[in-house]
Amino acid sequence: MTVISLTRFQADPADAEEVQARHAALVTAIRATEPGLTEARLGRLDDDTWVGVWRWNSAAALQAARQAAPGTPAAVAAFEVVRDVTAQDIEVLAEL
Repeated sequence: MTVISLTRFQADPADAEEVQARHAALVTAIRATEPGLTEARLGRLDDDTWVGVWRWNSAAALQAARQAAPGTPAAVAAFEVVRDVTAQDIEVLAEL
């Protein structure tokens, strides 16, 4: 079943370009090892509050990525420029 992962975090407005670049690099790295990531979006709620919205083809794919990613160069770099990270997973029950 499809899962959407929402990751909310804070970043210094001066780092906006770096946040975007590192997010893109992290997506590329995750996709290289876990093909279950079908969509990845990055948005901003205000100057320093960001949201990553990642769509996975299954909960198993998300879990595999969460086990493999920590400590990788792309993950370390992405999380160096953010703080106050929270994540929620949404099991998609219907798509209308």
